[in-house]
Amino acid sequence: MNNYQSPIKFGTAGWRAIIGEEFNFHNVKIVTQAIADYLKTFNVPFGPSSLRPEASGQRAGRGQRSTLNVVVGYDTRFLAEEFAQTAACVLAANGIKVNLSDNSLPTPVFAYEIIFRRNAGGINFTASHNPSEYQGMKFSLSGGLPASVEITKKIEKNILKFIEHSKRIREIPFLEGKKKKLINFFSGEENYFQQIEKIINFDLLKKTNLRIVVDLLYGTGKGYLDELLRQTRNEICVIHNWRDVLFGGRTSEPNEKNLEEAKKIMKKMNADLCLATDGDADRFGIIDSDWTYLSPNQILGLLFWYLKQTRKWDGSVVRSVMTTHFLDVLAKKYNIPVRETPVGFKHIGEVMSKEPVIIGGEESGGLSVYGHTPEKDGILACLLVSELLAWAKKGGYAKKFSSLKKILAYLYSEVGSFYTGRINFSLSAEKMSLLEKRLSAFEKKIDGEKIEKIVRLDGYKFIFADGSWLGFRLSGTEPVVRCYIESGNKKKLNYLKNLGEKICRS
Repeated sequence: MNNYQSPIKFGTAGWRAIIGEEFNFHNVKIVTQAIADYLKTFNVPFGPSSLRPEASGQRAGRGQRSTLNVVVGYDTRFLAEEFAQTAACVLAANGIKVNLSDNSLPTPVFAYEIIFRRNAGGINFTASHNPSEYQGMKFSLSGGLPASVEITKKIEKNILKFIEHSKRIREIPFLEGKKKKLINFFSGEENYFQQIEKIINFDLLKKTNLRIVVDLLYGTGKGYLDELLRQTRNEICVIHNWRDVLFGGRTSEPNEKNLEEAKKIMKKMNADLCLATDGDADRFGIIDSDWTYLSPNQILGLLFWYLKQTRKWDGSVVRSVMTTHFLDVLAKKYNIPVRETPVGFKHIGEVMSKEPVIIGGEESGGLSVYGHTPEKDGILACLLVSELLAWAKKGGYAKKFSSLKKILAYLYSEVGSFYTGRINFSLSAEKMSLLEKRLSAFEKKIDGEKIEKIVRLDGYKFIFADGSWLGFRLSGTEPVVRCYIESGNKKKLNYLKNLGEKICRS
């Protein structure tokens, strides 16, 4: 039996599989043809009007409502550009014009190009922070918003049809597509840089003398985060800014473990900050001047507070269900509503596409802000963090702060402390089923802890009387259970970690 006969499923961020096994050129053609059929059947309207070129006096892009135009991008993984060209050939054969990136493209830049060019959607080849043996296809809509579950289910139905009848897949040679101008190359830097300059205070950054280590983790952030920071005239040391399809033998996730080399360089140059992005530059990682890794949960709280001090933005705060309540407490202080969504930034993006949102974020390192794309942007997050530190050092608040941790300590003194953690467990299908039954049986207490509220938006989230909580999310695509913990003190956090492990392992 050939690999392509197995059903291809879309998860929270598209379809991902191992290169050379399920993720092969034939399956890429099948998925692209399924997306092409969807686009021709359900041609959706363009995205947020506030981000369209004409809204800012810019000339509209090539895409017109009468013609289907699609952006195709790719990351730095093995065969990424070849997969992208294959998809372009299938789209072109279906009469869909393709704007194909001329180089590896960050996911946030990909999303913005869809909006700027008024295209009907886009296909991005990326497996984000996943191990190097994986690749993925992510389909986004005209507003730069990742496709919803409802839409991906329609595409999955199309996929089954083409698995059974692969001869119905249309394809033209790449050179023919270029000659007919059905396939056209573009560079993403100029449009994206103009968008970022509307959000980031570069004048402030140019007035400071920050020392910053930038770790691009061999990903698509190269030429974007580093180049934008170089314009600030601060002292920048850039590492891992070349293509390595094996990501140095690690994953491209900007977590504490993967940033150890960056820490060593920080010590040598006495750096103020380390900024990192993952393989497709949609996630961020931050290390403070004392070489402490700050979690995305902490950064989200810091940036929300900073934006409230410096921007006159009105709107809500949006977070995924397993993301810190630090945001909730700060939002309450400012009388701002909080929207809670299932896990996956596409759910946050969906809210952002419908209403003004000051900041949207998730604990895994995703963030976007008011006036930007409804897609997570690690480049933007890193630039905002550097701006925050520059502002704090200049005394932008009532007093000067010399580090992010000192700002965080100040906020904790005002609203209370928040400590978070996450543990992943690999379980058999049988144990996953037993765990779900066990979790669904909890109603009033867990191990003597009184349950104040149960949230079943995406998994199980048990909120206790003191505000601490324990969350469980069972993956639908792999035999993994993720346990999330938050508490106001470290002792309780450790207790809840042990409790979460006990529940998952018993």
